[in-house]
Amino acid sequence: MEVKIGVQHAPREITLESGQSAEEVERLVAEALGGKAQVLALEDAHGRKVLVPSDRLAYVELGEPSARKVGFGAA
Repeated sequence: MEVKIGVQHAPREITLESGQSAEEVERLVAEALGGKAQVLALEDAHGRKVLVPSDRLAYVELGEPSARKVGFGAA
């Protein structure tokens, strides 16, 4: 699933392809915004972690789970 994170005072958003479920990402964001966690920590599909301070979150956009595309055909 594609996750886009807007960070305050940053010109670009953070985009990552996460293997986590939408429910899990939503729970982590809610904990960060609710003050339970000081950092929003997400893991991308390659095992890398993205850490964003909770007080700098502007928005989080969750995309639909996407199937892996293979080949050169026009879809």
